[in-house]
Amino acid sequence: MFHISVSIISLYLLFWYAAEVLNLFELGVWAEVLRWTGETMLIFYASKRKNLTIWIFTSMFIGAEIGTYFPQVAANGKMLGSIFLRCIKAIIAPLLFGTLVVGIAGHSDLKQIGRMGLKSIFYFEIVTTLALFIGLLVVNFVNPGKGIAKPDIIEEKAIPASPKTWQEHIIDIFPENFAKSISEGLILQVVVFSILFGIGLAMVSESKKKPMIAFCESLSEIMFKFTNIVMLFAPFAVGGAIAYTVSNMGLEMFLPLAKLVGALYIGLIIFILFVLFPIALIVKVPLKKFVNAISEPVSIAFATASSESALPRAMEEMERIGVPPKIVGFVLPTGYSFNLDGTTLYLSLASIFVAQVAGIELSISQQLIICLTLMLTSKGVAGVARASMVILAATVSQFNLPLWPVYLIMAVDVIMDMGRTAVNVIGNCLATIVIAKWEGEYKPKMDNEKILEVKEF
Repeated sequence: MFHISVSIISLYLLFWYAAEVLNLFELGVWAEVLRWTGETMLIFYASKRKNLTIWIFTSMFIGAEIGTYFPQVAANGKMLGSIFLRCIKAIIAPLLFGTLVVGIAGHSDLKQIGRMGLKSIFYFEIVTTLALFIGLLVVNFVNPGKGIAKPDIIEEKAIPASPKTWQEHIIDIFPENFAKSISEGLILQVVVFSILFGIGLAMVSESKKKPMIAFCESLSEIMFKFTNIVMLFAPFAVGGAIAYTVSNMGLEMFLPLAKLVGALYIGLIIFILFVLFPIALIVKVPLKKFVNAISEPVSIAFATASSESALPRAMEEMERIGVPPKIVGFVLPTGYSFNLDGTTLYLSLASIFVAQVAGIELSISQQLIICLTLMLTSKGVAGVARASMVILAATVSQFNLPLWPVYLIMAVDVIMDMGRTAVNVIGNCLATIVIAKWEGEYKPKMDNEKILEVKEF
């Protein structure tokens, strides 16, 4: 059915481009007929399939149309996206706590937890380093910053605070207040607290830890059901968010920066084809099952530009295809702080883009130093809105590059954020299978063993 879905979406895009051509020849009536025919076809197909992923993609296109032709209506779309993200954020902390505690205390093999942590960090550092260098290669080959002049409307403004030092990053890993960590969305602190709690629980007697493990198992299952309910709202949230973005930013302002956006997506595609895909082949990942499993989390991440929104569903899907809950509960949340492949690629590309726009030639050694700096400062940015922009601005300042090109990037950051967030989710989902294979605990499930999913409604 996947190829049918791609064909329908491609046909819709063909209708849309044909309508734009007709508009150029002042055949507006026929253009509207084509456009509404495409919309009707998409909605009809989605209603027949009754698949959440198809509805999400359909709502993206409908949202873009509403944002273009009904901007006053689209102005309220941001509210739908905000409601959805709030509900998702409410899921994350209890879900992580439940899955991690059960995975650690229920297994009681504390040596494996330490071993798994070392393997994860080792894998994350290799993959994110490759992402940084791919970004570096693409930006030097495409040169997206050449020929862009400083717009008159750009004014130098105060840049947000610089990224923390490496000592502060280490301190911030450890929570001082679990409730505060939850309220501020500090995923890594929630993970550390849950790991320590799970280790402590594993050390007590069986009679004392059994009720707590049962509670955490129940909590995890309830939060998965909670996720299924929230996901039914995803198409409305995605459509509203896209409509709001298009109505506010339009399409014309993206044209001068299209080369930068194209360079990023080229880099992301290269990273998927020449890093993630070979890794999947080496560890013998069942590609068809993997693609089917990540299609919904990745589409949600792409449409909302939020890794957090995809986390609950990604965890559920990875467990469904055979990754043990203890590995999913450890690797995925940790990856959200240490394995942001798309974000690190973006940072290396964007920092050199700033130098190109300003007409500053950087030597290979200077570019490598910038990349090494980004390798450290990019950790722990998950869960903070536009944190990558803060990291980029601070890095630019550190190397005495001008700040105004950063504000040009802000104009298209939403579009780039969608792509890099989707790659973040793909990379982290693949990491769970890699670590599970490395631990010898990956047990792919047969089709008749699949857990019933709430994907149809």
